Amino acid sequence: MRAPAAPVRFCLRGKSALLRATCSIALLSIFQACSREPASQTADTLQVAPVEGGSPETRPPHGIDYKPAFEDQTRAPGLKTGLGIDVEVVARGLHTPWSFEFLPDGRILLTEREGRLRIVGKGGWLSAPASGLPPVEVTGQGGLLDVAVDPHFETNRTIYWSYSEPRKGGNGTALAKGVLKETDGSLSVENVQVIFRQQPTFASDAHFGSRIVITSDDKLFLTLGEREALSARVQSQDLQSDFGKIVRLNLDGTIPADNPFVGRSPAWPEIWSYGHRNVQAATLDPSGRLWTIEHGPSGGDELNQPKAGLNYGWPTIGYGIEYSGEKVGAGITALGGMEQPVYYWDPVIAPSGMIFYTGDLFREWRGDIFVGGLGSMKLVRLKLDGDKVVGEEWLLQERGARIRDVKQGSDGAIYVIADGGHLASLLRLSPKVGN
Repeated sequence: MRAPAAPVRFCLRGKSALLRATCSIALLSIFQACSREPASQTADTLQVAPVEGGSPETRPPHGIDYKPAFEDQTRAPGLKTGLGIDVEVVARGLHTPWSFEFLPDGRILLTEREGRLRIVGKGGWLSAPASGLPPVEVTGQGGLLDVAVDPHFETNRTIYWSYSEPRKGGNGTALAKGVLKETDGSLSVENVQVIFRQQPTFASDAHFGSRIVITSDDKLFLTLGEREALSARVQSQDLQSDFGKIVRLNLDGTIPADNPFVGRSPAWPEIWSYGHRNVQAATLDPSGRLWTIEHGPSGGDELNQPKAGLNYGWPTIGYGIEYSGEKVGAGITALGGMEQPVYYWDPVIAPSGMIFYTGDLFREWRGDIFVGGLGSMKLVRLKLDGDKVVGEEWLLQERGARIRDVKQGSDGAIYVIADGGHLASLLRLSPKVGN
């Protein structure tokens, strides 16, 4: 494993930083006002309103002179769900939850960004936080982030988690694994190993990426943000940096021999794809292919199907603009040798968490993508025809909550983390009885 590189200092940038801070305070007030959950755990019912033609997005784009590269690359036709949907509160009182994963026995392993790993049991029971985790730097967007369960958990009880790791001169995304233990009602993680550290170390509180995806051949994808700062994000195009990359590892943290940059020095061998901004949604499709959705700046969230060794353009090309209103770099959306997104949003949905639905409860949704929206406070459904988006629907907007993560349960229901600002809840979506 490489030694940490010399840190690069991060600083806020005048008016842009002030504007972001002001917006954050305003949004926090809105989220806190919407934070109360129903007093009981009984289901309520969502009746989805039809879309009267056209895209559900009616606001003007920020990139006013940007044109999509092909039809329906953005603002696909609106869809409507013909079903009523029951929304049940599975667990409430969660503090800044970031991710969850199902254990083989049906219980749920859940991370809270402040550094707590818990189990959610029947009736919304919450365990005390697990002991044994390495130190986490809770700063800005950083903290304890994604969690994943080993494919062989029933025999080895191994889990994986990503987090912002405090380091001399800054921090960085790290990936660890350990053995989950439950003894006399207490939860712990033992035999902890940090198996990957994003390099270089950098002093920033943003864009840690951090989604973990484990494949059927026991490989692991980890998404890595480009740390936001102007001086850092250019490293998304640098093959000797982990900023703005998706990396592919063996489950012990070693490098698979068939990674695209193995033997191509000076490129780093862990890199799978590059030119990403901040991927916080990632999953496999039914064929086992990786799909991701990354945050754009002001506009330009991207759905991609990252392939080995390819360049996805950030910050050279993209469909968003700076928060200041200026163009990003040269303000171009296409360049030879750089991949186009399958789909993009402008304005953004602020993506977090993602699944391909494969269950039987919602038969009309089979094969559809579901992605959580943070700032947009909705669950987004995308209908595909092959690898092309042909329709879009927005769900759960009436709850006024940030949708942080999305998973499909073994029962075919869709589960989401809904964060109303003060306390968050884990919700279960199923068809209304009698549909």
